Amino acid sequence: MLGYLKRLLTTGAAYQFGDILAKAIALLTIPLYTRYVPRAGYGAANSLLTSVILASIFLRVGVGEAFIRFYFDDTDAARRERIARSATATVAWTTTIASLLALAFAGPLSRALLGFHDPLLIDCATVGLWAFTNLEMAYAQLRVDERTRAYVFATGANVTMTVGFTVALVVFAHQGARGLLLGNFGASALVVLGLWWILRGRVSLRPPVGRAQASDLRAMLRFGLPTVPADASVYALQVADRFYLYRGYSHAAAGDYSVALQFATVVFVLVRGFQYAWPPLAYSIDSDAEAARLYSLVTTYFALASGAVVAAVALLGRWIVRLLAAHQFFGAHGALPWLALAWSLYGLYQVMIVITGRTRATARNLPAAAAGLAVNIALLLILVPRTGAGLGIAGAGIALCGAYLSMLAAMYVLTRRLFPVRFEWRRLAQLSALLAAVAVSGELLLPRSGSGGLALRTLWLALIPALLLVTRFFHAHERAQARALLADAQRRVAAFRARHGDVEAYAEDPLRDL
Repeated sequence: MLGYLKRLLTTGAAYQFGDILAKAIALLTIPLYTRYVPRAGYGAANSLLTSVILASIFLRVGVGEAFIRFYFDDTDAARRERIARSATATVAWTTTIASLLALAFAGPLSRALLGFHDPLLIDCATVGLWAFTNLEMAYAQLRVDERTRAYVFATGANVTMTVGFTVALVVFAHQGARGLLLGNFGASALVVLGLWWILRGRVSLRPPVGRAQASDLRAMLRFGLPTVPADASVYALQVADRFYLYRGYSHAAAGDYSVALQFATVVFVLVRGFQYAWPPLAYSIDSDAEAARLYSLVTTYFALASGAVVAAVALLGRWIVRLLAAHQFFGAHGALPWLALAWSLYGLYQVMIVITGRTRATARNLPAAAAGLAVNIALLLILVPRTGAGLGIAGAGIALCGAYLSMLAAMYVLTRRLFPVRFEWRRLAQLSALLAAVAVSGELLLPRSGSGGLALRTLWLALIPALLLVTRFFHAHERAQARALLADAQRRVAAFRARHGDVEAYAEDPLRDL
C-alpha cells in the first residue's frame, strides 16, 4: 500500500504544481483585476468560463475518460498509440466544428447567456472552448504514462503566458472581461499546439475511419458516452449557482461569489491533483481485493488532508478576503467556507467515480449526478432569495454542499454491491466530528477581526493534530510507519547536504524518499 500511496503523492504533487502556481498568482492578482474589471464584468467572465468547461464535457464525448480506462487494459504499445490518436482526432474535430458554429452565432449566444449583446466576449470564450477541451486531452496523454516532468513544464508555461497576456489585456489595454478570458485561453491554445508537437507520435488530426481505429472509437464511446450526461450534471452544479446568482439574484452578488470561488480553490488545487492522479493509479491495480483496500485507505487520508484545509479556510477566510480582494468584495467571505467544503466533498466523489469506471458500469453515474443537481436547484431556491431563507451567496455555497452529499450517498448505494469497498466509517465519522468542532468553536469563540483574532485562530488550528493524536485517530502501525519515514527522511536529508545533493534526481521525483 505504501508504494501506491507514494505514487499517488508524487504524481498528485506534480499535477498540483500548475494549479498551485496559477492559484497563487490568481490570489495575488485579484487586487489588480478587481480594480480594473467591474463586479458585473467579473461575474460575466466567470459565468462564461464555467460555460466553456461545461460545453467541453459534451465535446469530449467521453473519449478522454475512456482513453484513460482503456489504456490500462494491457501493455500493447501499438494499441495504446492507436487509441491515443483516435481520441485526439475525435476531440479535435468536435471542438473545431463547435467553435465555428459558436463564432457564427456569437450575437444570439451572448444575449442568451449574458442577457446583453456582446459577441466579441463570446468570441473570446470560443477560443477557450477549443483550447481548454484539446488541452485536457493532451494532459490525459501525459497522465497515463505519469510524465510528471513534461506536465509540470507545460502547466508552468501555461500559467506564465496567462499572467503576461491577462495583465497586458486587462491593465494596459483596458479590455475588462474580454481580457480575462482571452488572456487565459490564448495561452492555453499555444500550449495545446506545443504539446501536439511533443506528442506527435500519438496525435492525429485525421478522422478515425480505419477499421481498427473505428473499432477502438466505438468501444470508447460505449464506455464514455454514458459519462457525459453524468459529468455535465455534476459540472452543472457549479454553473447553476453562478447563473442563478447572475441572472436571478444580483450581478454584484455573482461577482462576490466568483471571488469566493477563487479563494476556495486552495482546496480545489488539492482536489485537482487527486482527480488527475487517482484514476490512472486506481485502474492500474489488477487485484480487486487490493484495489478495494486502497480505495478505502485513500478515502480516509483524502478526507483528512482536505478537511484540515477546509477548517483553515473557515477560520481564516475573512482575513484572506480582506487582504487580497478590493474592499467592495469583502462580502465574498460569507460563501468561502461552504465552497471550500463543497470542493472537499467533490474530491471524495472522485473515489466513487473510479469504482464505476473500473467495473465499466458508467451508466450508474447519471442517477447520482441527477439527484445532486436536483438537490442543488431546490436548495438554491430555498436558501438564497430574500423571499426564502435570505442567505444570499452563503446559501448558494450550502446548496452546493448539500448536492455533493446527496451524490456521495447515491453513488455509495449504487456501487456497494457492484464493487464492495469497506470504508473506514468510524474513522471518517471521528474525523468529521473533530474538524467540525474545531472550525465551529473557533468561529463562535474567537475574534472576527484584527491581528489578535488572526493569531488566535491560527493557533486554534493546532488543535487538529493534537486532537487526532489524543483520540487515537491513527492506528499504531500508521504511527510507527510515520516515525520510520520521518527518521529515514532526516537521514537522507543529512546525506543529501553532505554530498551537496543529487539535484537532478530530486527535481525529477521530489518525494522519492517517502
